[in-house]
Amino acid sequence: MIEGARILLGVTGGIAAYKAAFLASRLTQVGARVDVIMTTGAARFITSLTFQGVTGRPVHDDVFGSLPDGRIAHVNLAKEADLLIVAPLTAHTLARLAHGLADDLLTVTALACTAPLLLAPAMEEHMWQHPATQANLETLRQRGAFIVGPLSGHLASGASGIGRMVEPDDLLGAARYLLGRRGPLTGRRVVITAGGTHEPLDPVRFIGNRSSGKMGVALAEAALDLGADVALIHGPLAVALPWGVEAVAVESAQQMCEAVLAQQPTTDVLIGAAAVADFRPAAVAEQKIKKQPGGGGLTIELVRNPDILAVVAAQRALSGRPLVTVGFAAETENLHANAQAKLAAKGLNLIVANDVTASDAGFGVDTNRVTLLALDSPPEALPLLSKAAVAAQIMQRVTALLRGQA
Repeated sequence: MIEGARILLGVTGGIAAYKAAFLASRLTQVGARVDVIMTTGAARFITSLTFQGVTGRPVHDDVFGSLPDGRIAHVNLAKEADLLIVAPLTAHTLARLAHGLADDLLTVTALACTAPLLLAPAMEEHMWQHPATQANLETLRQRGAFIVGPLSGHLASGASGIGRMVEPDDLLGAARYLLGRRGPLTGRRVVITAGGTHEPLDPVRFIGNRSSGKMGVALAEAALDLGADVALIHGPLAVALPWGVEAVAVESAQQMCEAVLAQQPTTDVLIGAAAVADFRPAAVAEQKIKKQPGGGGLTIELVRNPDILAVVAAQRALSGRPLVTVGFAAETENLHANAQAKLAAKGLNLIVANDVTASDAGFGVDTNRVTLLALDSPPEALPLLSKAAVAAQIMQRVTALLRGQA
């Protein structure tokens, strides 16, 4: 939803204005059209030329100004915006927004704008904690503004405390989330499993696999982009969680199964992207396992873990939930045959098959080459794509499957 979106970025007078330039660049890189409005204070910290350079668009700062085609700036910038971001947001501009003042281009545009308002406060700790600031924040929250941050850390004064503006990528995630609220999956609940599982041997060792969780996280981002409420049930991850996701951290396959079943009654779509261990040690040692005297080996008895999608299928037959289930088949041989067998055995609507022996697909990399298989259509082989692009393709299929059940 962010590609092609029209975003207004208000920049106010704080040292964190340099972060706004990175944000404007990131938004532009992902395909948004970014129009920047600078306050007089912002111009003391960063120049308009910086923002023009990263967005390729003129920067606005005159309350009485016009657009290049002669239209009134504040009226038309507000009318065309899909999202208004103010970053950094100083205590002064926060107060002006809360009280409906319209004494510069940013505040008058904010009054005229009906798009969602995303605010990233940045100020000294005592300014942030002041009752007036907190009251102003609550006023804006009550009006529907979304407030991200601030963070704790090193401040411009040299002190440490709360007041740092969040990082640009966090705001990018929040922008994606807010823009997605108008998507075709609005009101739908999507549950995704991601990452590998760790099956403990003793207090310091476990049996695991090479999954990074990148594919599951990409699916969560794609679902958020389409407006879904997303729960991500994940094992250990090598990638950051998306903004706006409901994260449920687990470690073992048994814990993941229990978490999925707890979510099942309210789940519209379940996507099992996690690399779940098929086996676990039959017994977990209470103390660290020591080397055997004389250099002897170690025998570990393994027992089967629950098959999460099979358990879900049994419950689904009784409750009708989830409406759509999607599985993954990470294979090293007989890719299509093994995937087709899983599709039928687990009652899936769709299965995503990939050969994890390929160096450019599968575990730990940013790309994937998959085949989508469904019972009522021929296999669809996708070319090598980024995991984000693969996730977008999968979520489009999921959207169509839900539409077919309407």
